[in-house]
Amino acid sequence: MKKIVVDAFGGDHAPLEIIEGALLAIQKHKDIEIILCGKEDKIKEILNGRNERIEIVDASQVITNDDHPTVAIRHKKDSSLVKAYDILKEREDVIGIVSAGSTGAVLAGAIMKIGRIRGISRPALAPILPTKKDSDVIIIDSGANIDCKPINLLHFALMGSAYYSIIYDVPKPRVALLNNGAEEEKGNELAKEAHALLKTAPINFIGNREGGDFMSGDVDVMVADGFAGNALLKGTEGAVKAVMSVLKKSIKSHFWSMIGAVFMKKTFKDIKNRVDIQSRHGGSPLLGCKKLIVKNHGACMRNNILSSIEQTVLLYEKKLNQKIEDAINELNKAGE
Repeated sequence: MKKIVVDAFGGDHAPLEIIEGALLAIQKHKDIEIILCGKEDKIKEILNGRNERIEIVDASQVITNDDHPTVAIRHKKDSSLVKAYDILKEREDVIGIVSAGSTGAVLAGAIMKIGRIRGISRPALAPILPTKKDSDVIIIDSGANIDCKPINLLHFALMGSAYYSIIYDVPKPRVALLNNGAEEEKGNELAKEAHALLKTAPINFIGNREGGDFMSGDVDVMVADGFAGNALLKGTEGAVKAVMSVLKKSIKSHFWSMIGAVFMKKTFKDIKNRVDIQSRHGGSPLLGCKKLIVKNHGACMRNNILSSIEQTVLLYEKKLNQKIEDAINELNKAGE
């Protein structure tokens, strides 16, 4: 039986959507148990007797986006997130955590409560986005580490490659370094030094790629520092929303466009499903921690929580952390 702890009060639509997502996972998978952390009376009210393979851990406090992450982890000890992290740390039978709460607090809790895999300099977030081809791309890091050193980018590349290989069953994913040009000599000092390290790493490194290549389908893992990676991610998400909004407005502005839209309903639905990565793959794992941590978007709904729980189980069964450790060991041997 695989046990996963869920921060029931993290997220814009908590606790209802979080709890309902956990229940979907319980109904769909008979080998899963869920531990819900949060205000017990409210959790029981939503469950309404649907408590099969559900454990409740009472937590009276909630960490919000207004809280300072590190201070909140230290002082809000009875919060749903801190209680969830304590369970993950102390109980060997719990394989991972799912939370849609404050990103900063999730990151701070991961470092302070769980710790890093030996040899990994920093954990990193690795969200997935669709490409224009029939494939997806991972960007790592997307905001966990604003200021980075070349060794951090090297470790991001190792972890991202291991993660992609598990999710898509691709032995040697194509790893690129985000830069302002494809030439090797391009970029700032961080990019140049990181490029030199990545060239000799035990990964399929294909060189520098620009932001416009991100969703080309020619890159599987895009490596970046958290500042540039987050800017690329948010810019891409904003562009997709803008295009969809303009398209919707344009269709509604013309009679014949609305008629045509009726016949294209399935096409629009397919596009929506293609773009909705969270429903297909869950949230963004925080790679490099001793136990599995999956961070959901704050606005996620029940299906996203279901996918994140399934994602946690998959990464556990495929031994993601062991693959990361193996990659670090291979890197160290190559440098001897």
